[in-house]
Amino acid sequence: MSASDPVIDLAALRRLDAETVDIVVTEYAPRLNAFLRRLGASASIAEELVQETLVRLVQAAPRLREDTRLGAWVFTVARNLWRSHRRWAWLDGTRLLALAGAPRPRAETPADSLDASRAQARLSIAIAALPEPQREVFLLVVGEGLDPIDVATILGLSPDATRQRLARARRTLEEALA
Repeated sequence: MSASDPVIDLAALRRLDAETVDIVVTEYAPRLNAFLRRLGASASIAEELVQETLVRLVQAAPRLREDTRLGAWVFTVARNLWRSHRRWAWLDGTRLLALAGAPRPRAETPADSLDASRAQARLSIAIAALPEPQREVFLLVVGEGLDPIDVATILGLSPDATRQRLARARRTLEEALA
């Protein structure tokens, strides 16, 4: 379990205890939504994919093993749903609509003149410009605080490949922000 993973009673989740399900939703829904938005999903698509992820969790809960790493499980499902959505969007022509709804850096205003705001905007743009394989690893490890071993599981990579992608992402970001 990574430091940012909430402690969830998996036995209670497997029994579909309402209070435990509520805790899971409260803890993971905002993180999943933020992750999907940073991958490029519009607000409405991200919300739909979060809901679908949570529905799938409830459906699968009775079959979860005791050693299930819940954070890795939900982020894997959300990522796979996003990838599936993108494939279908490409095929049915809605890709342009998705791109039109993609989050954009907000315009600078006089109130945004603080250095911290500008640095954050530059970082967001640099992260969005990362190649998708690097962006996924970076967002899961740095943004979500997941353990690189869990990230390797989520992405179906070896731990070495995960570390390499993370190192490349960090190097690319350092160069972009230099």
